[in-house]
Amino acid sequence: MDKLYKHIETAVIHEGYDPKQYMGSLAAPIFQTSTFVFDHAEQGERRFSGEEEGYIYSRLGNPTVKILEDRIAMLERGEAGLAFGSGMAAVSAVLLALTKANDHIICSQGLYGCTFGLLRLMEEKYNITHDFSELRTEEQVEAIIRPETVCIYVETPINPTMKIVDLAMVVKVAKKYGIAVVVDNTFSSPYLQQPLVLDCDVVLHSATKYICGHGDVVAGLVVGSKEFINKVARTTQKDIGGIISPFDAWLLLRGLKTLPVRMDRHSENAEKLFDKLKKHPSVAQVFYPGDQDHPDYEIMKKQMRQGGGIISFEIKGTKKDAQKLLNALKLIKIAVSLGDAETLIQHPATMTHSSVPSKKREEMGITDQLIRLSVGLENWKDLWEDLNQALDSL
Repeated sequence: MDKLYKHIETAVIHEGYDPKQYMGSLAAPIFQTSTFVFDHAEQGERRFSGEEEGYIYSRLGNPTVKILEDRIAMLERGEAGLAFGSGMAAVSAVLLALTKANDHIICSQGLYGCTFGLLRLMEEKYNITHDFSELRTEEQVEAIIRPETVCIYVETPINPTMKIVDLAMVVKVAKKYGIAVVVDNTFSSPYLQQPLVLDCDVVLHSATKYICGHGDVVAGLVVGSKEFINKVARTTQKDIGGIISPFDAWLLLRGLKTLPVRMDRHSENAEKLFDKLKKHPSVAQVFYPGDQDHPDYEIMKKQMRQGGGIISFEIKGTKKDAQKLLNALKLIKIAVSLGDAETLIQHPATMTHSSVPSKKREEMGITDQLIRLSVGLENWKDLWEDLNQALDSL
């Protein structure tokens, strides 16, 4: 299809789908089928041997899923995409594809709890070791590189401390040593940040979050070069099988259409709440990339469109006080996801990052007083009224 658009706001609606190819259906059809029929035995042979393109079995490819994969690849400015049944299926497929026994991974100082758990599992089973680094300077990155280092895995903004990693700086060092740079872009979405434009090698998402935007899908997405995506598709996706269903792919296509509008509103609401939170006497400090006093603000401005919809803040008090705050909320929901229309709040130390040993949590900056707020699409004044009364209860 001829490209009639140049901007992401248009691409999220049209990329990868031509209604003329699907009987004029405005919405992409759901190919809710497990397998596909061959015209004859020889066609089946050619498709399995790779001599002929076409669908075989939905674990290996599906038309609805393919539309989603093409769309996310274009949005992230990559060559190809792959869809998975969860964010962690995407993370594990990428890391297993990049590594072999006795390899080494460098990670940003702060990771999603289940990613941390996967890294521990890979070390226990295959001696694939990992080290954490703040990744603040070229010298700091180089100091931790080993001969067996194959990957630098970065979250930015980091979950849940909201620190920002300078991707261009990390890529500069990684290219020097021939090391792949993988970026978890879940907190930003391709609307706010496009790591591949900065020459990172692979970008991945828990599509459960902002890509979906409505809290009704669990899914993951990966974008990279055609060579890498084909490698993952033929190995860790096909053989381990963490695939997405056609219906869930369809829901993500629907969610993507409003991604720019939603991200603007998430960010605008977050900016308003951040400004209120930093002035409240029960709040010790607030962590938000859009804060001009944030130590990484200039990096954020360089590689992100806006500060995003996630705020973390520390209260003055104890773990019990943090739980008391959550329990006092009336409108805001206690839940561990993010990126939904509803505003969600959680306590990382006892929830999303509870599997991380306490000493490591402290090194990451995840204290018992830290709270993560995923700002939704509601009117910000209603949200502040709820937060304010809960904070006053302390």
